[in-house]
Amino acid sequence: MHTSDQGNVPFVRVAVYPGSFDPVTNGHLDIIHRASKVFDKLVVAVLNNTSKNPLFSVEERVGLLREVTRDLPNVEIDSFRDLLINYMKKKNAHLIVRGLRAVSDFEYELQLASTNRKLCEDIETFFMTSTPQYSYLSSSIVKEIARFHGPVSDLVPPEVEQALRGKYGTGTTEC
Repeated sequence: MHTSDQGNVPFVRVAVYPGSFDPVTNGHLDIIHRASKVFDKLVVAVLNNTSKNPLFSVEERVGLLREVTRDLPNVEIDSFRDLLINYMKKKNAHLIVRGLRAVSDFEYELQLASTNRKLCEDIETFFMTSTPQYSYLSSSIVKEIARFHGPVSDLVPPEVEQALRGKYGTGTTEC
């Protein structure tokens, strides 16, 4: 906690890390762990995007995130289906955390950050670059590998690997 400009009144820096997390990957977890060290409270917010056809339900994604972040006391897992700005106001948060894997992510993320700032001047976006070992990793890639029974144990936490096997069946083909 920190003190405000009005003296010794404490305030908490609350950041929101929004995403679909379908499923959560080791790359997501890397950002979550690192951001949890920077902010007093980190809300990982699962977007309920009705225009997508996710593999896991919102409830399943929230459950998996709770399992894999249970060792992080300042991390809260939640979901939302509104504009991110409205959700941020509800959570009394002014900071958005976004991960950047590669330069190709930057243009899209800059557009989102600029739009959010236009909608609410009090909102700031913090970009965290992926650890190099996860710079290629996406939920889409993980689902594609798992769908064809490829090995995903280095890409996702064990709880997520088990959930993927539950969706796609067991068995792994190794190279």
